[in-house]
Amino acid sequence: MTLSSYTNPTATPLGASGRSPGPNLAVTASKPRRFRRLWAFFTWKRALALVGIITLLIGGWLGFKFIYNAAKVFHGNVFSVLGTTKLKGEDQGRVNILLAGNSADDAGHQGGKLTDSIMVISIDTKHNTAFLLSVPRDLWVNIPGYGHAKINEAYVDGEDERFNEAGYFGGGMGLLQKVIQDNFNIQLNYYGLVDYNAFRDMVNAVGGINFNVQSSDPRGLYDPSVDYTTHGPLVKLTNGVHTLNGQQALDLARARGDAYGSYGFPQSDFDRTTHQRQMLLALRSKALSTGVLANPVKISSLLDAVGNNIKTNFSLSEVHRLYDIGKNINANNIQSIGLNNVNGKDLLASYASPSGQSALIPATGIDNFSAIQAYLQKLTSNDPVVKEGASVVVLNATDTYGLASKNAKALTAKGLNVVATGDAANQATTTIIDLSAGKDPATRKLLTSLYGTNISTTNPYGTAYQANFIVVLGADRAATSSSGSSSASTSTQ
Repeated sequence: MTLSSYTNPTATPLGASGRSPGPNLAVTASKPRRFRRLWAFFTWKRALALVGIITLLIGGWLGFKFIYNAAKVFHGNVFSVLGTTKLKGEDQGRVNILLAGNSADDAGHQGGKLTDSIMVISIDTKHNTAFLLSVPRDLWVNIPGYGHAKINEAYVDGEDERFNEAGYFGGGMGLLQKVIQDNFNIQLNYYGLVDYNAFRDMVNAVGGINFNVQSSDPRGLYDPSVDYTTHGPLVKLTNGVHTLNGQQALDLARARGDAYGSYGFPQSDFDRTTHQRQMLLALRSKALSTGVLANPVKISSLLDAVGNNIKTNFSLSEVHRLYDIGKNINANNIQSIGLNNVNGKDLLASYASPSGQSALIPATGIDNFSAIQAYLQKLTSNDPVVKEGASVVVLNATDTYGLASKNAKALTAKGLNVVATGDAANQATTTIIDLSAGKDPATRKLLTSLYGTNISTTNPYGTAYQANFIVVLGADRAATSSSGSSSASTSTQ
């Protein structure tokens, strides 16, 4: 018997590959695949668990950062942030925040406690609009108990005397609040005192801000004053968009371009405050962007910047409410305002103090804030007549003494901007001279409801009296006024 013809009766037939296709082959071959699946399963679970642990650690760290910094800055229980509290002023439709900046933590900064940056942030909570108003640091005002001085001194004076009066914030911010409320006739509900370092750190935290230099000088902006951190010029930027880091933004916020060789700062401190408002809006936009809100590192840095450098009277639940309101305000609905340029008109004038200091006063005269108050009333009111701010002159065309003054007072009480009173040649019928060219319909409607529809569009007084409306009170108005029947004055009683 040859080897090739021998058959082992117990052997398993060989397959085409020469390997036995017996039942143990399936078990042996499947082990690596099952093992790989099992290993992949456990690897996926382990990765998921690791992500979960990292997420918890980040969340716990951010939670700790939030609680730690919130406890330093805001009033009340830190867990109150889970709820909201209606803001002061919200029932009236407007919340006003006094924001002041200084360099109190900078030991090398002379006069570091002076509030060289002062702003009012005003929020219309019903119409989701807002404005930022810069108050010049050199504004010459009467500081109660101290006499006349620049407004940036008010905070320091209030801190020194530990200012404490009912209805005002405590300390220096309270005295600054009183000065602004007395002169600007605007109610301030909250405050934030910000060390300049906060601005630098917050800009760095969000990864820088975009700033569009649009200088009237083709070279851009240049202030050769030394930045003692970088040892270079304070500002040197070409026209166009730049991404500023924290130090660059801080330097621009401080630069007035008053050093020899500067260019691009034709209005000095007014340019500085304009840049501050622009950068504050840029910071707001960047902080609310997805790239920041979804980045725990940036959020952590923002929390540190706030906790280390800001003092305020907001509670956490009020901050929560402020955030809810603020996120509904589109950037296009936020105005940036300086008193040096209000519709092409400067509401301020240069002034030399008795001691020779260079300062600013209202264009209407020292301590006369009437024009500024009228402008702010127009900005903050929801009354269409007030918002139009149309100028009105009232003339007495009768022999009745004090008729123009009496009506002017009544119209002012209704929110009209009465700019002058005077006398005119006697006439029988009251006339409304409408020179508004249709731009002030609410004012016209109010005046016709009070004085009738005898309307002219011709001004016979030339340059003697110029306004959007001139009300010439005739004998018919004198008769109704003396009889006490439905006159403009009795209607305001």
